[in-house]
Amino acid sequence: MRSAEGIIRIPPMPAGAGAALIAKCPVRDVLDRIGDKWSVLILKNLEDGPQRFGALKRLIGDISQRMLTQTLRDLQRDGLILRTVYPTVPPSVDYRLTKLGTSLMDPLEHLVQWSDRNHDKVRKARVSFDRAGVSSGHQ
Repeated sequence: MRSAEGIIRIPPMPAGAGAALIAKCPVRDVLDRIGDKWSVLILKNLEDGPQRFGALKRLIGDISQRMLTQTLRDLQRDGLILRTVYPTVPPSVDYRLTKLGTSLMDPLEHLVQWSDRNHDKVRKARVSFDRAGVSSGHQ
């Protein structure tokens, strides 16, 4: 929902809200996909052009084959990437950004830059928090 000032307000979900109710929230629905680390890394690695599965695996490094496969399927399902199979022997497959996926690159780049600029601050905050021994219970 947008406020009178044009600010997007994310309405709180009622206690015990079911998946159907949560899925109606467009912000939650979209951020579920692009908010996970594997999706961001895959999308960023497709920004400069198509990549094959093996190349993506090498570029990302610490992603399992199963997780890469699932994340690629999820990104394809959401219309952010396109999977193309070429009729070669053996078949060749590559992945590329769709127009929708390309439209995500600018805002995603801002997030990546913010992460890069603030990484040390976040790490220091974590160390400080952990040293303070703050309980993980809810306040």
